Amino acid sequence: MSESTTLKWYVLRAISGKENKVKEYIDAEIKNSDLGHYVAQVLIPTEKVYQIRNGKKITKERSCMPGYVLIEANLIGEVPHRLRNTPNVIGFLEEKNHDPIPVRQSEVNKILGTVDDMQETGEEILTPYYVGENVKVIFGPFSGFSGLIEEVNTEKKKLKVMVMIFGRKTPLELSFTQVEKE
Repeated sequence: MSESTTLKWYVLRAISGKENKVKEYIDAEIKNSDLGHYVAQVLIPTEKVYQIRNGKKITKERSCMPGYVLIEANLIGEVPHRLRNTPNVIGFLEEKNHDPIPVRQSEVNKILGTVDDMQETGEEILTPYYVGENVKVIFGPFSGFSGLIEEVNTEKKKLKVMVMIFGRKTPLELSFTQVEKE
């Protein structure tokens, strides 16, 4: 198949937050029409993040590049027009005389490499706590005590909280899972 040698990576600009819808539309077109002969794959670079809510760890996927969708395709004939007219698509990232310019393979490798690295390293935490915020200890020997956050360490997923114990301010080092917002 000589078409596979002409496949190149392009970046579609999409309405931010609608990247998954764009991917769904294109995947449906690939399945239901001849677009599959020209489009090899559609990717949305994502990373796993988690938040602590009510003392529970919630894992989510977040787009690394909001508003962009990577597409490996052979853009000949009406294919660019069909992709440009997909709902929620703004256009291609770089165009010269209305012709999409492919992304260099080194840039694609860098993007895909960083995505793979992010998947392997696991999860990044979205810090749900801020210095100066009141929290209540929900787990551990000091559960039931309330205090003010003095320091947030996202790398260790720890907080330094000043709580009143026996009428004195006492600093405690607690994990994100041991507290909840008041």
